[in-house]
Amino acid sequence: MNIQNAQQAVDDWIKNHGVRYFNELTNMAQLTEEVGEVARIIARRYGEQSEKESDKNKDLGEELADVIFVVLCLANQTGVNLQEAFEKKLDIKTKRDHDRHHNNEKLK
Repeated sequence: MNIQNAQQAVDDWIKNHGVRYFNELTNMAQLTEEVGEVARIIARRYGEQSEKESDKNKDLGEELADVIFVVLCLANQTGVNLQEAFEKKLDIKTKRDHDRHHNNEKLK
């Protein structure tokens, strides 16, 4: 599934199951919450914090998918074509960063 299809799938889901989109500010708050859940798993599973027993069954993939879902909601409700935006961003980063990263001593 490409990004454009994912945006459509989220829109279809909202229309069939979600009644309507939450407003943009609510979705921004939800995005922050979901990113926080990802951060908690990363910090405790891969960072220096110890993982609590209640966190050991948390699914990182599911939490990342929650982030993507809310981002797609925000894109849909603000009229952003993420497929085009992502392709443009990838092109910009490719042109701007190719030599920079290859020449970065910290990455060798």
